[in-house]
Amino acid sequence: MKVIMDLTVSPFGVGLSVSPYIAACHEIFEQAGLKTNLHAYGTNIEGEWDEVFAAVKKCHETLHGMGVPRITSSIKVGTRTDKEQGMEDKISSVKNKLAEKGPIR
Repeated sequence: MKVIMDLTVSPFGVGLSVSPYIAACHEIFEQAGLKTNLHAYGTNIEGEWDEVFAAVKKCHETLHGMGVPRITSSIKVGTRTDKEQGMEDKISSVKNKLAEKGPIR
């Protein structure tokens, strides 16, 4: 089953900068062949259910191996059975609607 996930990984006990740990997770997602879109407070991930969740597990295992004592991840997951839809499709749909309406005043 295809899934689109919005993932926020929050490593605790490593100081203020968490970017090295987020970068490590992104390498895992890339190695797994998953489509990703990094945003300011998380990452969208697209792929097969088992592959996406296996990559999230590996992300946690890797960060713990890097010395992170505590990790909290927030996950939102969406699936569809009526049609195939990827991240770009969802974004394009909204952009098209905005373009039809013109500038917001």
